[in-house]
Amino acid sequence: MNAPYSVLAAFYDRLGTHPDYDAYADFVIKMTKERGAYCDGITLDLACGTGMLTLALLQRGADVVAVDGSAEMLGEAGMRLMNAGKHALLLNQDMREFELYGSIDSVVCATDSLNYLTKTDDLAKCLSLVHNYLIPDGVFIFDVNTGKKFKEVYGNESYVFDDGDVFCTWQNDFNSKSGICDFLLTFFCREKNGLWKRYEESQREKYYSSATLKKLLTAEGFEILGIYSDFEGTPATEEDLRHYYVCKNIKD
Repeated sequence: MNAPYSVLAAFYDRLGTHPDYDAYADFVIKMTKERGAYCDGITLDLACGTGMLTLALLQRGADVVAVDGSAEMLGEAGMRLMNAGKHALLLNQDMREFELYGSIDSVVCATDSLNYLTKTDDLAKCLSLVHNYLIPDGVFIFDVNTGKKFKEVYGNESYVFDDGDVFCTWQNDFNSKSGICDFLLTFFCREKNGLWKRYEESQREKYYSSATLKKLLTAEGFEILGIYSDFEGTPATEEDLRHYYVCKNIKD
């Protein structure tokens, strides 16, 4: 079994659906500017994946440091930025243990990356590091999958993605007691010789309730400024599949 995103990295941008990263970048910049934290400072794109949000932020004039635990995903990000003529500091680091070279002005952690921290202690470690590196009153923006998403979209469902030379089956196993959902991904990839090769990798996410997130954020030194259901700033509801949190760093 391959490690998470070691196989998927090469096909991530082509398979499934993705958020509007231009709208996401506009949302990040709007929220940080409104709170005076953007200016000419540095934005950390934590768990940057293939760099789609990183690039959108760079195109809007941001200075970005991008961190991801998958070397394969970070490699894709590097290629994306190079092809676009953009540059960011890319760091291959675990978001539970990342180290930066100084303070940052804002942090974004997109596409349910925090849900991949399946132990509460690990999530607390990540939040503690964000608090440590973020300037006083700096803005921390992240999104998480909701209970509705875990139960009704993930659940015990199976999905198929077909992109011509890549065929992927995605099987879910959700445990409502633990809040853990395991994903088994099977890829059939057409090789240069025309033959198909099979790969497998597994992933895992955990559902965190808003009450748990609020408790952890408060304990690690954050004030929640808003929880939204979209990039327009619509207040979050229980019917949403994803929630966007905007928080302010409160230094001791």
